[in-house]
Amino acid sequence: MKRWITVLMCAMLLGMGLVAMADEVSGDGTAADAPASSVFGGGWQSMLILFAVFGAIFYFMLIRPQRKRQAKMTELMTGLKRGDNVITAGGIYGEIDSIGDTAVVIVLEDGAKLKVAKSSVIQKKDK
Repeated sequence: MKRWITVLMCAMLLGMGLVAMADEVSGDGTAADAPASSVFGGGWQSMLILFAVFGAIFYFMLIRPQRKRQAKMTELMTGLKRGDNVITAGGIYGEIDSIGDTAVVIVLEDGAKLKVAKSSVIQKKDK
């Protein structure tokens, strides 16, 4: 995830540099032609479009998939019931014996019971 943020930031900086170069070539962004009160020069519209494009890329590549994963995990947590075969984040296979607010008790194959955090259950297994 951090890699994608770095890639997006580099691409955004590259795009900003390209917009600045295009403004200089067209004569809109030169210091001699720009009035002293102009902060953005003539290319602020293109910068706004660039930020909107990168914002959309950021949303569809990072935020939206994370929300889908979170919704799927919430659905799994609310759908747990006694007798379900589950796998925990630590790789423990077992059957749910009881469910609390924040923890579940899992019965292992040899009959041992483990109390684990409800959030550590990552997958339901087919029986």
